Amino acid sequence: MRILESPVNPSDLLYVRGYYAGVQAHFPAQAGFEGVGIVDAVGPGVKEVSAGQRVSVINGPGGNWAEYSVVPASELFAVPDDLPDEQVASFFINPASAILMVRHVLAVPQGEWLLQSAAGSELGRMIIRLAKRDGIRTANIVRRRESAEELDRLGADVVIVSSDGPIDEQVRKLIDPLGVKYAIDCVVGETGTQIFKALHEDGKMLVYGSLTGEPIRVGDDPRHILAGRRTLEVYWLGYWFPRLTDTQRQQLGQDIVDLMREGIVETSPGRKYSLDAIVDAVTQAEQKGRKGKVFLTPGAK
Repeated sequence: MRILESPVNPSDLLYVRGYYAGVQAHFPAQAGFEGVGIVDAVGPGVKEVSAGQRVSVINGPGGNWAEYSVVPASELFAVPDDLPDEQVASFFINPASAILMVRHVLAVPQGEWLLQSAAGSELGRMIIRLAKRDGIRTANIVRRRESAEELDRLGADVVIVSSDGPIDEQVRKLIDPLGVKYAIDCVVGETGTQIFKALHEDGKMLVYGSLTGEPIRVGDDPRHILAGRRTLEVYWLGYWFPRLTDTQRQQLGQDIVDLMREGIVETSPGRKYSLDAIVDAVTQAEQKGRKGKVFLTPGAK
């Protein structure tokens, strides 16, 4: 594969730093789980793709932060010509996670509330748009008050600013005294602890990241572990995707294409950097309040 663009995702940085599941920190690290590229050459017996074809490149072991990458043909997804490179480069990780978490793992019914942290992130925005399309109401946690108006325009039903007070108290005041039945968190630490406290007694919470690297204190309040049936579950795309059947994978890919065309799971393009500027790219990707996804363009100088 000749790589055209590859996003700088949080999972890539966790991988490099040795914080990813089953990974030990070592250098050099093969970074870059997804991207868009042109098939440069194919091995014997490959029939799924042909040389010169533009495809979404899913690279399980990492390695798309490079000018060229060798991947199994089964990890390539042919994409329509009308999708821009930036959308194809970020075709898989966030869109697939949004669809799988909301529609399949949690299976949130129409009319229910879904509480999520990091609502201003690219994935958080996708979840807001997807939930609105599916008739699900969202309560969205942000750190900065400036993010609230923007998320309101995006279709958020409620925006909770974490600095305004304990998240669980705000949820029970603004939404339901009994709490919410569905929640998604990637922050953990104190935020994750308060989200767990905000659950309904039959609530279910998915944790898909660890931005703080701190623990969730499930037993922080005995009232939440000695009553009801609250569930805390880990979501990891690396676990879920390999367990999908070929038919389910094809359907997921088609769902992503359709929703991307509707603007539901599209990625907001941010700044682009050459591989020589990797330090600047990572610094920008981790900038608080950053607008848009950062991309690496390996062929650029």
